[in-house]
Amino acid sequence: MFASQILVLAQSKPIVVSGEVQESASQQPLEFATVKLLDASSEQLITGATTGLDGTFSMETDATDFILEIGFIGFKSKRITDIKVVNGKVNAGVISLSEDAETLEEIVVRGEKSQTTFELDKRVFNVGQDLTSTGANALEVLNNVPSVTVNLEGQIKLRGNSGVQILINGKPSVLATDESNALGTITADMIESIEVITNPSAKYEAEGTSGIINIILKKEERRGTNGSVSLNTGVPHNHSLGLSLNHRTEKFNLFSQVGIGYSELPKDIEIINHDKLTDTTITSTGTEYRNEQYYNFILGADYHINDYNVLTITGNYTLEIEDQPSNTHYSLYTENATSLMSEWQREEVTEAVNPKYQFEVQYKRDFKDHEDHSLLFSAIGGFFGKDQSSDFTDTTVYGETDEDSQQKTAADFQEGKYTFKLDYTKPFSDRFTLEVGSQFMINNVGNDYSVHNLINGNWVVDSTQTNLFEFNQNVLGIYGTAAYDINKWGFKLGLRMENTDLDTYLANTNETNKQNYTNFFPTVHTSYKINDFLSLQAGYSSRIYRPRLWDLNPFFNIRNNYSIRQGNPDLMPELTDSYEIGTVYNQGVVSLSTAVYHRYTTGVIEMISTFEDNVNIYRPENIGTNNSTGVEVNGKYDPTNWLSLGADFNYNYFTRNASYEGTVLDFSSDQWFTRLNTKIKLPADFDIEVSGNYQSAYQTVQSEISSIVFADLGVRKKIMNGKGVLNLSVRDVFASRVEESVIDQPDFYLYDRGQRGRFVTFGFSYGFGKGEAMQYGGRGR
Repeated sequence: MFASQILVLAQSKPIVVSGEVQESASQQPLEFATVKLLDASSEQLITGATTGLDGTFSMETDATDFILEIGFIGFKSKRITDIKVVNGKVNAGVISLSEDAETLEEIVVRGEKSQTTFELDKRVFNVGQDLTSTGANALEVLNNVPSVTVNLEGQIKLRGNSGVQILINGKPSVLATDESNALGTITADMIESIEVITNPSAKYEAEGTSGIINIILKKEERRGTNGSVSLNTGVPHNHSLGLSLNHRTEKFNLFSQVGIGYSELPKDIEIINHDKLTDTTITSTGTEYRNEQYYNFILGADYHINDYNVLTITGNYTLEIEDQPSNTHYSLYTENATSLMSEWQREEVTEAVNPKYQFEVQYKRDFKDHEDHSLLFSAIGGFFGKDQSSDFTDTTVYGETDEDSQQKTAADFQEGKYTFKLDYTKPFSDRFTLEVGSQFMINNVGNDYSVHNLINGNWVVDSTQTNLFEFNQNVLGIYGTAAYDINKWGFKLGLRMENTDLDTYLANTNETNKQNYTNFFPTVHTSYKINDFLSLQAGYSSRIYRPRLWDLNPFFNIRNNYSIRQGNPDLMPELTDSYEIGTVYNQGVVSLSTAVYHRYTTGVIEMISTFEDNVNIYRPENIGTNNSTGVEVNGKYDPTNWLSLGADFNYNYFTRNASYEGTVLDFSSDQWFTRLNTKIKLPADFDIEVSGNYQSAYQTVQSEISSIVFADLGVRKKIMNGKGVLNLSVRDVFASRVEESVIDQPDFYLYDRGQRGRFVTFGFSYGFGKGEAMQYGGRGR
């Protein structure tokens, strides 16, 4: 289509040609249709225009013998040859265009199917308009990507491991941080593809031992104003309203998204602490809640300075208001848990206000000599705050032991993150490409945490739990890669250097932990396209997992003061060497990808429990090395246009060489995961999807983790000629998703059980302009 009306040579009495274009079925105006004036004899273009929002057009010409041609993608073009000029004007009247059934069918078939393909150093999951991606948010889309799983709290795992880095358009984002639930605010219609990078090249930050998931958002190309609105409700309470808007002109693209909502995330818990030395047992059962109101606003603009320079400015602000009530029942037993000594209730009232924002400035320069020759600079800044207060009241229910007590905590948490990145790509030929770049990341955190106990009517500070913790980390990275492609074969070498400067400080004890280390991360990747259906890929990369803030902060919370999680300020990073060979096969109705991989990790971090006075304190420790070898198979089969079957399978066997405080903890174990998907297209524009998931039991240094099995269900109905969509989703249909762990040591026994239960959500979404219906999903964690 033409971006704007083409001016013709001025003449004394130009002929004005005007009219209106509409859809024949709905008789609605057809905006941005292409209108051309062609020379009657040569059919060469004289001038042209596009219709406005009301479907009208107008243009001038000094030609006297011409043809009028009107067209739009997905519609049959129309020509008008019998043109009458009256008083220097041509009124074409109302011109109706009908849909081109064959063209539309081709477009639908190509867009419906989500498919995985290989690139030199990654797998790319192209998001289609099937049930897994329409009427969903980014977390739900991720849960349908091969090798990726997402639990109800929004924790993302790659091949069963949580050490994965989430990027958006190749860059870190506050939308994808551990503290944010904002990934749920990215809707499926905004996603172009998802890159699964289990062996990242040196171009990418080395953080994340399991790999990288890069969410690529669509570049909106539709002119004019378009968008979508959605309304959702659910049980437990999950209500949201979302509005997405986009307005594009020749030079500017303005985009925004507004979302508000309220959600509840209840969790039933059962914890058993048994001291084998004293033969005493404390059980705790109850329901914990994480209720949240959220208000999210995104505003951004692309400015196309010219054909080779684009400036993008984006801002995002989110406010979360949390309410976390809980009521836990405690019981103290002796004599192998047969004699009840006392019972008490612990009631919690927690409130928090969490403001967060992010801004980004990005400049991209393309060069004339090659479409891939580019320079990209980006600066990202973000802030996350939490002002939280909690009140705990213990009330004796039974027994002579007086458990009545009151505690309160307060936390003032502030985090700032800043990332500056420069990337330069230079193709020296169609076969050889060089990439160089650098990145500097700043992460500054302050956490002021206090605990008070009510003693004799006065609030007294608990100095053992109160502290100011400061965390400052700077990471400088420099990289270079060289890629060579010849016919069906490709090869890529890379090297990345990262310097980490870490400083933590505990004000109460005046403890400091200063670390400064430099690591080199080589990468090697190769791929070979055997034929149009089968491709091979092999790669090696070196990765790092730096301890997160909550891994280092020694003070966490006292929600359950018999099961306390602590951080470890002396924790060191994990380093991993990763090797992989994989294949992708795509032919007609069958697609299949396989991979064999091996990882060797040093400085492995695991949670270690210590037990004293019936209190379990668990904290992360560096405990040794890990060798893991696995195989992964992902398949999809579409026997008919109304049925699609998919399966994922991952198995790995690992050997852990570990020790803690002089005790050898070596062991070997395995674990496997499988997922089966069935998607059915029914008459009357109904779609249904059923997904079954199974995760095997597995072993850690101290724990035995039980297996998990659960099923999800989704139903979709298109209405209003596809502009509207009704969605019904049921997560954990049979309420069978139970997380259990057991630690059985010579001196103590620990049992931990948690269950979220069934979640049901119903939504309606409507697309306007040239927008498509989407669903705004608010709950992210």
